[in-house]
Amino acid sequence: MPTTEIRVLVTGGTFDKEYDEINGRLYFKDTHLAEMLRAGRCRVPVSMRTLMMIDSLEMTDADRALILDHCRQCELPRIVITHGTDTMAQTARLLAEAQLDKTIVLTGAMVPYAFGSSDGLFNLGSALSFVQTLPPGVYVAMNGRCFDARKVRKHRETGVFEESL
Repeated sequence: MPTTEIRVLVTGGTFDKEYDEINGRLYFKDTHLAEMLRAGRCRVPVSMRTLMMIDSLEMTDADRALILDHCRQCELPRIVITHGTDTMAQTARLLAEAQLDKTIVLTGAMVPYAFGSSDGLFNLGSALSFVQTLPPGVYVAMNGRCFDARKVRKHRETGVFEESL
């Protein structure tokens, strides 16, 4: 399969959170995606679009509709979406129901990239690999594993994504 450009849609989530040392809270400033691609020495053509910078627990149906709309309108056949992990499976199912003829992979992080010990860089690399090799459909890529959007959930007690029935 020839390498073609991949669209990355940024929605925020833990992936892009920063820590405010004065107030002791997490917040959003800007996406770390370009820095992450440089750090990972990515050689795949990527175009980025920031749709929103929010925690997925604050994501509304209108936000999910915006993500779906961008996926529909995207001229590229391969899309990676950075997303908060708490409602990633919900967004993935919505996208899967749309039955777009594209390969879409959602990914995120449990620890912010800015913390230095994040799983985000690994998850982003995995998502970029999966989106190039999987057939059209919607998937969730976390911690080296890839799940069908219709059969995935985040196990709340362990914080690990797993196949659901």
